[in-house]
Amino acid sequence: MTKISVKVDGVNYQDEVEPRTLLVHYLREQLGKTGTLVGCDTSNCGACTVHLDGRSVKSCNVLAVQADGHEVTTIEGLAPNGELTPLQESFHDCHALQCGFCTPGMIMQATDLLRQNPDPTEDEVRIGMEGNLCRCTGYHNIVKAVMQASTSGGEQA
Repeated sequence: MTKISVKVDGVNYQDEVEPRTLLVHYLREQLGKTGTLVGCDTSNCGACTVHLDGRSVKSCNVLAVQADGHEVTTIEGLAPNGELTPLQESFHDCHALQCGFCTPGMIMQATDLLRQNPDPTEDEVRIGMEGNLCRCTGYHNIVKAVMQASTSGGEQA
C-alpha cells in the first residue's frame, strides 16, 4: 500500500491505496464520489473526466498515486453550494442530455474548455469535446449548451 495526500473538491484526504488503483476507482470506492462514472476503462469515452490541478483528465487513465500532492475536482465539486453552474444550467436549458451517463464527463470537459477559451466557435467546441462520447444525443444540443454558456452566449459574428 502507498500513502497519498490529495485534495478532492476542497477537502484534504490522506489514504492508503494499492499502487495500481486508478483515480476513478479511488474517487468512487474510497471517497464516494459516484458522479465520476466508469464508462469504458480504456480512456475512450470520457465519462470519468475530472479536473486535476484545474485541467481535465480521464481519471481511468491516471493512477491515484499520481494525484498525490495535487488537487482534484469532480462533478460534485463544481457547485459546492448546490447551485448549478451556468454551464450546468445551459445543459438543462438546451436539453443536452438524454440518459445522462456521459453528462458529468461532458460538463467537466466543457468547463475546462471554457476556462481555456471563454468564447469558442462552434468548431472549437466540437474539437474541444471530441474526447467525450455520447451514445444518445447526437451532440447538437451538447454543443449548443456549451455555446450558450460561453462568453458570447452562442452568438456568432
